[in-house]
Amino acid sequence: MRWKVAILTASDRGSRGEREDTSAQVIRELVEEEIQGDIIEYRVVPDEMDEIMAALIEMTDYFQADLILTTGGTGLAARDVTPEATLSVIDRSAPGFAEAMRMKSIEKSPRAMLSRAVTGIRGSTLIINLPGSPKGVHESLMAIIDVLPHALSILTGREQEHADES
Repeated sequence: MRWKVAILTASDRGSRGEREDTSAQVIRELVEEEIQGDIIEYRVVPDEMDEIMAALIEMTDYFQADLILTTGGTGLAARDVTPEATLSVIDRSAPGFAEAMRMKSIEKSPRAMLSRAVTGIRGSTLIINLPGSPKGVHESLMAIIDVLPHALSILTGREQEHADES
């Protein structure tokens, strides 16, 4: 089963072409290798609430992504607004993913507790905020990658939530 995945990078420098988006490349590789996902949309926007919100809405409502993975804008800096933008567009929260990512990352670095990443659902699309660094992206995504296919199957109606696990 192939999943439609969109990647959204929130980065002022990246949006101006001043920084290579290596975090998105890590996401692309893991999505394609680990969950057999197809990247249907990729975008880099500045750390602006309205632009992040607009991109998330378009990726869900127009491109109908099953999964949107964001990178960047989840820290404590004043311009880090990806969590607020995500919370503004989701219908329901799905906090377990963010909790699992932080828990696993804190084992490697206490600084992981500074992440304000959130996860939630808009329509039948799962939106997950990831850190901005390639290392952080890899650690966070690997913490939840095994559960994503099942979660997406339930969310998209391809599988019943309480299917027999025998």
